[in-house]
Amino acid sequence: MSANPRLTAYLDDHKIRYDVKPHSHSYSSIGTAIAAEVSPRKLAKAVVLEDHQGRHMMAVVPTDNKISIRKLGQSLNREFHLATERQVYHLFRDCAPGAIPPVGHAFNMETIVDDQLANQRDIYMESGDHETLIHMKQAEFQKLMASSQHGRFSGEVF
Repeated sequence: MSANPRLTAYLDDHKIRYDVKPHSHSYSSIGTAIAAEVSPRKLAKAVVLEDHQGRHMMAVVPTDNKISIRKLGQSLNREFHLATERQVYHLFRDCAPGAIPPVGHAFNMETIVDDQLANQRDIYMESGDHETLIHMKQAEFQKLMASSQHGRFSGEVF
């Protein structure tokens, strides 16, 4: 598999400069960071949530952080829970399970980005498979996430 065509078309349509970084097959975001020799702080991961009205939202956090669903819900005045694996699979049929690109707008999904990602010069993200990362500079990531909500809703796990 390679980078998701819907993602790359979205990046190209929005004139986002990026490059592709191959790595050995991985099964988790931390495994991806290790395989690609990238700091987990620089690897943005997607967490798919569902609110109390059945609407989906993508939260984008550094790989070595854990989302606080309660804190996010309080800041947005909504109740959230993690989307089920079945829901995620249905929403991202054109991606390998567990390799969701953290660009919700490319998949017509509301998105919120944790402000901690703004501290990194370079950002990496899953490309829709388990062997390729998308890499971009912070300025490109900011441009990409300009229409997303922003906040502080995750904390370090490691």
